[in-house]
Formats: sequence, structure tokens, C-alpha cells
Amino acid sequence: MYKKILIANRGEIALRVIRACHELGIKTVAVYSLADELSLHVKFADEAVCIGPPASNESYLNIPRIIAAAEITDVDAIHPGYGFLSESAQFSKICSENNFTFLGPSPNIIDSMGNKAQAKQTMKKAGVPVVPGGDGILDGPDDARVKANEMGYPIMLKASAGGGGRGMRLVNDESDVISAYKSANQEAVSAFGNGDIYIEKFIENPRHIEVQVLGDSHGNVIHLGERECSIQRRHQKLIEESPSPLVDVDTREKIGAAAVKGAKAVDYVGVGTIEFLMDKNKDFYFMEMNTRIQVEHPVTEMVTGVDLIKQQISMHAGGKCSQSSDLKLRGHSIECRINAEDPSNNFLPFPGIIKSFHMPGGKGVRVDSHAYSGYEIPRYYDSMIGKIIVHAKNRERAIIRMQRALEETIIDGPKTTIPYQLAIMKDEKFRSGNFDTSFLESFQYKNKSN
Repeated sequence: MYKKILIANRGEIALRVIRACHELGIKTVAVYSLADELSLHVKFADEAVCIGPPASNESYLNIPRIIAAAEITDVDAIHPGYGFLSESAQFSKICSENNFTFLGPSPNIIDSMGNKAQAKQTMKKAGVPVVPGGDGILDGPDDARVKANEMGYPIMLKASAGGGGRGMRLVNDESDVISAYKSANQEAVSAFGNGDIYIEKFIENPRHIEVQVLGDSHGNVIHLGERECSIQRRHQKLIEESPSPLVDVDTREKIGAAAVKGAKAVDYVGVGTIEFLMDKNKDFYFMEMNTRIQVEHPVTEMVTGVDLIKQQISMHAGGKCSQSSDLKLRGHSIECRINAEDPSNNFLPFPGIIKSFHMPGGKGVRVDSHAYSGYEIPRYYDSMIGKIIVHAKNRERAIIRMQRALEETIIDGPKTTIPYQLAIMKDEKFRSGNFDTSFLESFQYKNKSN
């Protein structure tokens, strides 16, 4: 097992990794920008190293500075968290070249799964269902038009190197194909430095279902059930839960087996997530693989009892997976991502000082957050303040518990998404479990106060 781990990240995920390491008896090193000097992950790590100014490209995305911090603190391994460098093949490679274990996949796996078109081909060869679409990268806007006409509308144009909903365009008619391609291409170049675009048939009214997988270096891969991530805006998740209200035992077995098959196809080691689109008939199609720990991992932890960060560290240290037969889903868990955003003003980010801060508690309530009273939310990074996670005997009780937890939460100063999420918990369509990824497009939010 490792003696000391550097966490190349910030905020709640950095603190989450620190907690897991300390329970394993592993020393920790936090890195931080000048904007995060007073963040809790800095306070609770055994050591902390400032790696630069607030801008991400000068701190959390600056590989030489992170490697230098690892060298001067003499760590064994580097945990990337999520976001930033967590899915950087270059970072994984450089860590290895400098004799640090990268607590994530090999560069080859990151590359193969990060390229969406390539990932689709890999899964197709492995026998995992994929969304019907043209194979490979489009040659240009004219090629997009030809393939779209062959496939039939609606279609999706997607950035091959994309993520977070960027470089994606829904096209319902031939007249929009050319302009949509150019727009997606420009956005992809700007966001990822890669303008490659591929085409897929658009699945109407889909559910976003993802499966948590664990793989060890001995060739074993298991899945830990599914998560429902359909409550999202602009392709970014707002509420997640496990298990999905749509997925029955038979479907869980099928989609879990497909996810395991996909992970084995790339010899996956560590924690990862394979994401699917599921239609109303419960047919499912591979969408992408995230080669890192997910923001929403706590809901899986709550229904399985597995500490995914500890498992992740163990897998990379040579440990073996648990047997899937030993894992049983218990109860229901829901997570709300609490962001410093104004839901009444198109979710405008709302950085600033938290004047008063009280998180909920009681049975079945978990809070993952790096914030506190007096903490200043930086304007340089993601607006997430933390996550509230609940667990209960069934989905109905979990919704009631989440409603109670949100009502208990006090965050004075910045606007937050709490009133919006509270309104969702009270919505009959959400409570029924009868929704899809377009839910928020028709959701009527009436609460204008925070």
C-alpha cells in the first residue's frame, strides 16, 4: 500500500480523497492555488503546497508544478480526482515517467475512451450495444449532411473529444446540418483543441443511465449497479440517484453485464463509469466511458456500502475486486449537487463569501463539502459548493428525506440551487419516476427567492 498520496485537485473531491487516505493510514499532500489557500482540503491534508495563481492553467492544470510538488514531498502516488487532469493521458504518462503511480487508467485507456468515436468502435467490437450512427470522424459539413440524410432525422453531432455538453448539436432538419456542424466544430476547437465531429442517431426521450465498474490488475471486473442521471440541464447533471426507478432486476443484469464486457475490452483497472442512453422500451446504448471517479459516486456507496475511493486506491496497489455475488443493492439514495448559482437568472454563477453555513444531519444524511461559514467561493472554478446525499428504505422515503435535508440547509450570501432542487423534490412527475433527460426543459420553477 502507498505511504503518501498527493491529491491533484481541489474542493470537495480533494477533501473526500484525504478522508479515505487517512482511514487507510496513508499520509496526504494537498496542492492549492492562491484562491484556495483557506480551503478545507488544505487544512486537513498532512502537507500542502501552493502551485500557483488562481487561474487553472497556472495551477491545477499545470503539470510541471504538480510534479514538482510531488517530488519535494516524496509521494508514492497521485490522485487526480475528477475534472482538471483526471482524464489527461499526458498527465498519466508523465506521472509514470517520474515514478509516481497515477491513480487512474493508463494513457492508452484514457486516449481510447476519451476519443468518443474510437470508444464507440471499441464497445461495438466488444458486443456492447451502441447508438446507431456513422462510423468514425466526419470529413466535413457535406459529409455530415450526406450521412444525416442516410440515417434519418433527428440526429446528434458530437465532438469526439467532448464533454460537459460542449460541441454537441441536435439537428432536426437537413437545412440545419451545415450550420450545426460548423458551430459544433468551432466550439470543440475552442473547448478541447480538437474539432473532430461524429454523428449519431438521436434517441428521443431517453434516460441517462450509468453503471459503476471496478477493475483490478488480475483481470477481474465487477459492476456496482446503476445510477439515474436524467435530471440535467445543458447536459450537466443536477440530481442523481441509485437505483434507477426505470431499471428492473432483469434490465440491471443486462446493462451491468454490458458494462463489465466494455471494461474488460480495454483491460480496465480502477474505478470507472460506463454511461448509457435508455429508451422507453428499456433498450440501452453505450454513450461514453468516464475513466475516473464521478461526482455522483456517493449514491453508489450508499446503496452498496462500498467505499469507492478506498477501492480505487486498493485496485491500483494490486488489490483484488470483491466478488459481485457479495454485493447487493440496499434501499435508495439520492444526491443533489449544491451549486452557487442563481436558478432564477439562468443559473448564473454566484461567487462570493458565505455569511452563514449550516448543513443538514440526522439518519441517512451525508454531506460532502469543503465550504464553511466565512468561506469565499472563488470565481475561477466550478460553482459546486458541495453535495447532499440521502439514503432510505425506498425511493419515496428517500425523496422525503432529501426534501427535509434541503429545508434544513442554510447558506447565506450566495444564491444557490437549493430552492430549485427542493421544487423538483415536490414535483409529481419527478416523484412518479416518469421522466427523461428533457425533464427540466418543461419544469416550471416558480420560487424566486433563495
